[in-house]
Amino acid sequence: MSDGPAEPSTVPPTGPTTPGPVLPADAAPPPPPGAQSPWPAPTGGGDGEPRQRLHPLSPVLHGAKSLVVVIAGLSWSTLSRVGFGWFAAMVAVLALGATVLSVISWYNTGYHVVGRELRVYEGLLWRRTRAIPLERLQAVEVVRPLLAQLTGLAELRLEVVGGGKTEAPLAYLGVADAAVLRARLLALAGRVAQLPAPGDPAAPVAPGAMAPPAVPGRPLHTVRNKDLLISQLLTPQAFLLPFGVAFVVVQFLTAGSWSFVAVASTLTAMAGVLLQPVRRVLDDWNFRLGRDGGTLRVHNGLLETRAQTVPLERVQTVRATWPLLWRVKGWLRLRLEVAGYSVAEADDRNRPDRLLPVGDLPTATMIVAEVLPGVRLDALPLSPPPRRTRWLHPVGRAAFGAGLFAQVFATRSGRLTRQLVIVPYARIQSVRVVQGPVQRWLGLATVYADTAGGSGATAQDRDLAEAWALAADLTTRAHQARTQP
Repeated sequence: MSDGPAEPSTVPPTGPTTPGPVLPADAAPPPPPGAQSPWPAPTGGGDGEPRQRLHPLSPVLHGAKSLVVVIAGLSWSTLSRVGFGWFAAMVAVLALGATVLSVISWYNTGYHVVGRELRVYEGLLWRRTRAIPLERLQAVEVVRPLLAQLTGLAELRLEVVGGGKTEAPLAYLGVADAAVLRARLLALAGRVAQLPAPGDPAAPVAPGAMAPPAVPGRPLHTVRNKDLLISQLLTPQAFLLPFGVAFVVVQFLTAGSWSFVAVASTLTAMAGVLLQPVRRVLDDWNFRLGRDGGTLRVHNGLLETRAQTVPLERVQTVRATWPLLWRVKGWLRLRLEVAGYSVAEADDRNRPDRLLPVGDLPTATMIVAEVLPGVRLDALPLSPPPRRTRWLHPVGRAAFGAGLFAQVFATRSGRLTRQLVIVPYARIQSVRVVQGPVQRWLGLATVYADTAGGSGATAQDRDLAEAWALAADLTTRAHQARTQP
């Protein structure tokens, strides 16, 4: 391999290249025993290592996904028109075609590391080569959907600075191979990484094993699944569902109509209402948080397990939220905003924003202190807006507040669902002062501290002179925090 300047981002699939200097033997670990048979080295041998193929079972998993899509696409009306025999034949033919295409795609897909780049090759008629510079790599996530867990496979997803979506998802690799490749890519990218140990989330788990693996590094917190279930029962959807069911049943009894369409529509509406709480339970099941050097290690999921790495230097904001029904038990949740991760994904489960799905204030204070050293969540006194804002907020004026501290800027908002936003000064990209028509009449203004992630902290309805002074102070502190070591 070469440790010189990065190779060009687009290269032909084959062809001679100029070999570069060779790294020491300990610069990158060799492929593990039992890795997939590599492709022959490209002509000239300048790429330093042969290309690797994905796991041979990858076409089977992709074909199974296609089969689910095909069955979902063929409606029940098609079954009633053509009969079960023809319907099954159609499904079989389409599934076979999808599997053949998956095999062809697998055969023409490969990857290898060239210097400080990961190159991914794919395509038969239209060949494409993607070169991912490892110095722009933020994290490598190990994701194991349900079918991958049953077959002992895993998927690697790369997060790159400025990427509009997850780059180069390698689906699928053996679990051990995925763990070694992740550690190697993180090491080449300059991230603190360790070779997978027996307790690593990506380490293989024996069939039937029930004990979840430990998060590498220093364990910080494990969320009890019981608390996770109770927290989702204390949501408006779950709390109001019995009343909705009772209303529908009364309507059926009074109208005397129990048609299939009516029942199916009711069940579909109930499933839609419960989708978000159920999804959160499945996503945050067995949630474990640890710290490994300058990174946070997060492992969560039931049907689809995820092992995510969050670089602490990329954290832009920390948000603490107290939902209305959770305040009875003194619970809150913590979320992160991390720069460099894709925010254009339709599925927000890929975003590494989970810091604490549910927990009490002491636990949240301990975790925030790990992310933002010197900041105590339970000791952030905030000043409320002036009294004349009662015309804008006749109820709950005290729920708003803002404050400047040694390292961070913090704001509070929300009446029913309270939210506290903490922004380190070094992460502030711009400061804005905005006045609406009513604010101009009352002599008020709102101060926005924007971050690279697109959001930030908002100090609502401050006195106009205070707002301008606050904006100037934030600008000065942000500049000092970015320039000082």
